[in-house]
Amino acid sequence: MFASLALILRILLAWAAAIVVAGFVWSGIFSGMDDGPGWVFGLLAMFLVVTAIGSCITHIRRVWLVAGRLDGTTLSSRQRRQIELPMDAGPAFALVEKAIAELPRVEDIESAAGSLQVRAYVRRVDPYNGRPTSRWNLPARLAIRRNGVLATVTPGQGTSSVTLLFEPDAGVWADLLAVDEGSNYENAEAVTRAITRRVSEQRRDEQAAAEQTATEKELSVAKLNLLHAQVEPHFLYNTLANAQVLTRTDPPRADQMLGHLIQYLRSSLPSVDESMSTLGVELERTQAYLEILKIRMGARLALQVDVPPALLTLPLPSMALQTLVENAIKHGLEPKPGGGTVWIIARAFEDHVTLTVADDGLGFGQGSSGTGIGLKNLRERLRLTCGERAGVAIVSNFPSGVAATITLPRDAREAIHAA
Repeated sequence: MFASLALILRILLAWAAAIVVAGFVWSGIFSGMDDGPGWVFGLLAMFLVVTAIGSCITHIRRVWLVAGRLDGTTLSSRQRRQIELPMDAGPAFALVEKAIAELPRVEDIESAAGSLQVRAYVRRVDPYNGRPTSRWNLPARLAIRRNGVLATVTPGQGTSSVTLLFEPDAGVWADLLAVDEGSNYENAEAVTRAITRRVSEQRRDEQAAAEQTATEKELSVAKLNLLHAQVEPHFLYNTLANAQVLTRTDPPRADQMLGHLIQYLRSSLPSVDESMSTLGVELERTQAYLEILKIRMGARLALQVDVPPALLTLPLPSMALQTLVENAIKHGLEPKPGGGTVWIIARAFEDHVTLTVADDGLGFGQGSSGTGIGLKNLRERLRLTCGERAGVAIVSNFPSGVAATITLPRDAREAIHAA
């Protein structure tokens, strides 16, 4: 109540001073005439005072409806807001610019990304709906038709401070003689709400993205475990079946096969729940696997390994190397009379690493046909663990056989940790 009375008193005093000055001017103009025109000045003065009081009452009432309270801040025709945003200056500037552009009746928007400032003007509600006012309607002709908006973004360390100014598009006299009917307070609250809404939406999107990433990671791990489970039993069943036959026909070789199987399981079981391994671990597992096959194939199977020691710590999906070796044996060397050789070769390049498993078996179209599930699983596991740049390429080997090459980016380690 005190703020409202202070506002009315201030406006009345300002208009009273203006009327006194106008009275001196009036007296100077009509000093040589009768006092007749004096009543005209009195009527004009009364009209202006009543209009000023009516404007104040309308202003107070509308501010009360908009803000729900009356104080010096809400009743002021000039509003200032300070908002802290948890983002860098660039995104903060774009957010503020969009919030101001959403104001009703906004026009003449000027934005300067270099100075991080946005200036705009907002038309006030026109009670005359665009119709020209009468030349005798002095308050309407002198009415302020627009409000100005100035937004300044101040960058900080990962945050930004936004200063918003809302004021009449008029000179200093507007603070003494006119009110804005709460329009600047309404604009200030509207822009503040728009900024808050956009920040909340951005935070919700970030939270949803984080939850989606976590869900995708869990699904990827579950999928990798399923793919891993599809690979392990294939070899174990065949080995146990062969060992069962050898226990009746050749017990020493059966004992040797079971020893290699124990070594194979020793390197496999500790990482049965791990989707990733290293080239060194996979090479040890694969060599144990090949030793088991040598018992079955004898001299028909030879192995040559060319892997630099520096690449033994290379991250590699579990069972990836053995999958390629299994394909080389099953589709290339086992059906070939006299068997052949398997080569395991690793090479490091500037931006990628290659791991090749080659054989001199029957080659494409000559060996046994498979379902392709093993290679399909391997491609999917490489994509999930090492990124889209990882893959498998299969080509003909010269003079016979097939060469399968896994390509891994040099930054695969970082991609795996991020996954």
